[in-house]
Parts: sequence; C-alpha cells; structure tokens
Amino acid sequence: MKRNDFSSSISAKISADEAIKKISNVPEWWGITFTGSAEKQHDKFVVKMTGDSYFNFTVTELIPGKRMVWLVTDCHMPWYSDKKEWTNTRLIFDLHENNGVTEVHFQHEGLTPNVECYKDCESGWTHWIKTSLFSYLTTGKGIFRQPTK
Repeated sequence: MKRNDFSSSISAKISADEAIKKISNVPEWWGITFTGSAEKQHDKFVVKMTGDSYFNFTVTELIPGKRMVWLVTDCHMPWYSDKKEWTNTRLIFDLHENNGVTEVHFQHEGLTPNVECYKDCESGWTHWIKTSLFSYLTTGKGIFRQPTK
C-alpha cells in the first residue's frame, strides 16, 4: 500500500553536516517558541505556536550528515477536531551531499491528504521547508510567517 505522506525537498550549497546542525537549531527557521534540544539522538524538545497549542518531539534517529528523525510524542492542536492528530507521526530529514551541495528531503510521515490538518499543514510545511529553512541554510536567517491557524 503506497503512502502519500507530505514531502518537500530543497538543495543548498552547504555541507550535510552543517545542514544537520542548522536544522537542529529549530527556532532559527521555524520561528516558534522552543524549549529543549534537538541536537542529539534522544534529545527532547517542545514547540509552541499560538494559544495553547504545543508539539512534543523526541529525536529518535540521528546519523550525522545523513538523517534526522523527530517523533511527535504528544501534541495539542486546538484548531482541529482531532487535537492529537500529529501524535506518533514522524518528521524525517534525509540529506545527500554531492560536490558541496546538499539536498534535504523532508517527509512528514503520517501527514496524508486524508487527515484534517493536511491542507493547512501542507501550506505551512511548504513555507517552512522551501522558504524559511532554505533561507536559513543559504543566508543564515529564516523567513517567518504567521501560523496558518
């Protein structure tokens, strides 16, 4: 059975190791309230957006210069009927470096078109990966925007 998880890719002139370090510096490209750490395997962190929304993450996999996986261990999305919709989904960053250019392939495993937040989350992730993360990797500064909800 083929999954249809949200995915997005960017390429930047940066080493894969440096890209992983920058992805781990979540508030610099996601523009949210952040507590904890996302630098090492087993690190835990919390992202807060607006109101009483929150997302708890654990770094479940970290292969330097290659892959980082964040598991959503709990969340509260007050805008949707299923306020825990992201719980047990995974944010996966796969990196491939070639001649000083690193491709970052992002996948939100479990974010599929049949879930309630897909439309909002698709536009949000497209912005955060293709605009803000890309800018942070290439200029050192993310481009923030207001949350969708």
